Amino acid sequence: MSSNKIEPRIIQLSEKKLVGQKVNMSLVNNKTHQLWSQFSPEIKEIQNRISEDMISMQVYPPLYYQNFNPSNEFEKWATVEVHNFNTVPQNMNTFVLKEGIYAVFDYKGLSSDTSIFQYIFSEWIPNSPYVVDNRPHFEVLGEKYKNNHPDSEEEIWIPIKKKKSNVL
Repeated sequence: MSSNKIEPRIIQLSEKKLVGQKVNMSLVNNKTHQLWSQFSPEIKEIQNRISEDMISMQVYPPLYYQNFNPSNEFEKWATVEVHNFNTVPQNMNTFVLKEGIYAVFDYKGLSSDTSIFQYIFSEWIPNSPYVVDNRPHFEVLGEKYKNNHPDSEEEIWIPIKKKKSNVL
């Protein structure tokens, strides 16, 4: 699937409760593999999961994209959604993902191929009525997700808000 043909669904996300593990990293010092290698064997310890889906989430500091530098750090999370936080394993953290509007891109391909993100941030966002909002970004890794496989499928959720109009 060519990324220049991907039109996202615009979704109003309801608040989600997530349980997982996190690490501070940058694009230069990418620790995603270590994070998921540590988290995956522990998933079975998490009770009251809502689904089998896994959520890979990035929490960027304010102005991350405006002052973009691949060495800038952000929080990377490996999580699953739960009904509540009543039973959280000791080595896990909780995160409440606030509600908001997201552009959801259905992506099929290698997770190492960053062209989808280049398309989203350099083509789709600038030509849309939206700007990126300062909320977490995440990917839903469902049953069709196959780590770094050409037939892998995932949903890419980008937080957005309406552009301010220049009308006085």
